[in-house]
Amino acid sequence: MRIVVTGATGNLGTSILAALRGEPAVEQVIGIARRLPSRQEQTVRWVSADVAVDDLVRVFTGADVVIHLAWLIQPSRSPRTTWASNAVGSARVFQAVADAGVPALVYSSSVGAYSPGPKDHAVDESWPTDGVASSAYSREKAYVERVLDAFEARHPQVRVVRMRPGFVLTRAAASGIRRLFAGPWLPTRLLSPHFIPVVPRLPRLRFQAVHSLDVGQAFRLAALRTDARGAFNVAAEPPLGPEELAALFHARTVPVPAELLRALAAFAWHARLIPTEPGMVDLLLAVPLMDTTRARQELGWRPTHSAAEALREVIEGMREETGADTPPLRPTPGFTGQLSELATGVGARDRRDP
Repeated sequence: MRIVVTGATGNLGTSILAALRGEPAVEQVIGIARRLPSRQEQTVRWVSADVAVDDLVRVFTGADVVIHLAWLIQPSRSPRTTWASNAVGSARVFQAVADAGVPALVYSSSVGAYSPGPKDHAVDESWPTDGVASSAYSREKAYVERVLDAFEARHPQVRVVRMRPGFVLTRAAASGIRRLFAGPWLPTRLLSPHFIPVVPRLPRLRFQAVHSLDVGQAFRLAALRTDARGAFNVAAEPPLGPEELAALFHARTVPVPAELLRALAAFAWHARLIPTEPGMVDLLLAVPLMDTTRARQELGWRPTHSAAEALREVIEGMREETGADTPPLRPTPGFTGQLSELATGVGARDRRDP
């Protein structure tokens, strides 16, 4: 089996490559990224390509499965850039799959594609995927779901799988996650229970996290199982809310109005103190909890890390400035690292990173 992975150098991409490594059914893995890793393992053939502009058919020809991950979070202040990569780029990937005659497509959607939903019980994959209107990330994820609907209608011969993971975390991606969402001004040394005495208590602050390596295994199963089709929720237990976060930081909870939290996020974004668009706060508070029964029963997927373990890993990794040897995940420690991030826009190491 020959598998092509777009966005292969990112948080999820590196974990999927790890999951595919040594898999007897996989003869070749082709990793596609805008900038290639400096050290390239022999088990992956790397191709430098931009899904928004480059010829993808030549790379996809002969593949048995294409796993599409490439997605830009930053620059959040340039919606034209993210739209070109995320919406247009995804449409180009789907069309190239059909043109190259690839029999299977596994697409990385997200919990962020879902419409606002309940926090007191989990929903299955039939929950509407119209997104959260105030979040650019969510709007783009919802739009690509519609593009994929149309693709499936036109190309019923292609086996299409939509993976919808929760917030994907791991120590190896800690520097990349910090760079994308918190920016260069976060005092990472203070990410310790000793320095975080309180956690905001909001009724809808309840979300699902999942370890990147566990998500990688879910994608491996979806790619290899020829009967796998449709959408699969992927998340670990238990959901994380104010009480769980307080226990993680040995802190106490303090009631905070959602409007105040949103206003603070908007101020910080407009003041260029953080790279995260304020709509991400709306997304966090709006998305439903996901039921993962289908992934467990039909794919045989079981997470090996709890949601709290995944979150603890990434926080510890931020504090220790850990990362991986790929452009999106490589650490940029110290003052020179801050200058490098500021030179390319707050929170963005390079806008071309997948």
